[in-house]
Amino acid sequence: MGSSTPRRVLGALLAAVLGAVCLAGCSSTGGKRAEDRAKRLAANGSAVNTPHWTFAMVTHSGAGDTFWDIVQSGAKQAAAKDNVRFLYSSSDQGNEQAQLVQAAIDQHVDGLIVTLAKPDAVKAAVTRAVKAGIPVITINSGSAQSKEFGALSHIGQDESIAGKAVGDELNTRGRKHALCVLHEQGNVGHEQRCAGAKDTFSGRMDNLYVNGTNMPDVESAIQAKLQSDRSIDSVVTLGAPFAATAAKAKDQSGSGAEIDTFDLNAQVATALKDGTIGFAVDQQPYLQGYEAIDLLWLQRYNGDALGGGQPVLTGPQIVTEEDADALLSYTKRGTR
Repeated sequence: MGSSTPRRVLGALLAAVLGAVCLAGCSSTGGKRAEDRAKRLAANGSAVNTPHWTFAMVTHSGAGDTFWDIVQSGAKQAAAKDNVRFLYSSSDQGNEQAQLVQAAIDQHVDGLIVTLAKPDAVKAAVTRAVKAGIPVITINSGSAQSKEFGALSHIGQDESIAGKAVGDELNTRGRKHALCVLHEQGNVGHEQRCAGAKDTFSGRMDNLYVNGTNMPDVESAIQAKLQSDRSIDSVVTLGAPFAATAAKAKDQSGSGAEIDTFDLNAQVATALKDGTIGFAVDQQPYLQGYEAIDLLWLQRYNGDALGGGQPVLTGPQIVTEEDADALLSYTKRGTR
């Protein structure tokens, strides 16, 4: 092997590390430069000097959830840079997600990224992946179970910490009675969000369970609750698509409640700007996808690990009207 080959491989490794560091802490300009650089790498063939691996991501996403489009955007960007073939599959049914994990094992993928929203349902499948020698990284949900299941690391926000941040923000805004809307029963992360908010909120907080697969039903359930209890002055949804639905329910009910939400998309950024939504909790889904691919690549190539046994946190970050213009530029390109 010629002397230029090690230099090219070392350069590719350094690029992966610098890309991960930049996305974690650079400005929007730096993020754009990283994105452009990855495109140049793919175009000029530099990335093919590194090993070619296949990484699979299996999530609990339901159909049409824009949050996971952003996660995939980050993963695909990192995969292009790292010379990785990226496979994605999802189901909001725990048993089906477990079957998809098994399908990835059967394909002998080189790395696996899994969400643990319903940890009991996927535990056996994730354990089989680890026993098969497939490195596993968990993202988004399941930080408490990740290490137990044998994953190398967890990337995402701590849902309890994020919930507590919401409770603190509601206190700052002088709210007295909040409604936390849970749209997916059995999702432990959702329960942790509402419980965390209730823990720090000095007012009263009620939970409202709705069927997130049926938006008309979600709207009518929130509307009925707001009509029956005029003391509710804040509605907290647990996903960006549900914030707009909650805003419609508020208007139909004649309530003066503020709409706040976990997670971010272009519609939420616009609503922050025009005041339809008071604040949002950003957990940086693009970063979750990007870092998951990069961490698997670094582990396979160089035995690297991040976190020291603790989750690698990508949130929470409370964003408001003041952040809306910058957020709109990010969401338009699909990176926030």
